[in-house]
Amino acid sequence: REQRKFIRYDSLHLLDYLVLDEEGRTGQYSMGRTIDVSIDGIKLETIYPLQPNTRLLITVGLEDDLIDLEGRTTHAAPCDGRFVSGVTFLKITKEGRRIFAKYTEAFRKRKLELEKDEE
Repeated sequence: REQRKFIRYDSLHLLDYLVLDEEGRTGQYSMGRTIDVSIDGIKLETIYPLQPNTRLLITVGLEDDLIDLEGRTTHAAPCDGRFVSGVTFLKITKEGRRIFAKYTEAFRKRKLELEKDEE
């Protein structure tokens, strides 16, 4: 069942993250990769499981851009020996949001072109 509000841009980008507790203290540091992105969140793959509602400080690399953001996991599930988590943004800069919007727009255009080619 499709639950997304935004068209996703298929992507594969490295990221690093810090787990935060409810008081904002940092915990586990690790790396992962972005496997899906929209203007309001990302899907990330990690080697460690993340519980739903975990706060994260994330640095995402999209081409030459680095974006720092804070997010919260919405769901998590094992996948091929790794773990996939959905993350909704809690804090992101205007520039970071602009960059994510650029990527989702590029995907939308590409999808329309592919649909046209199939007609």
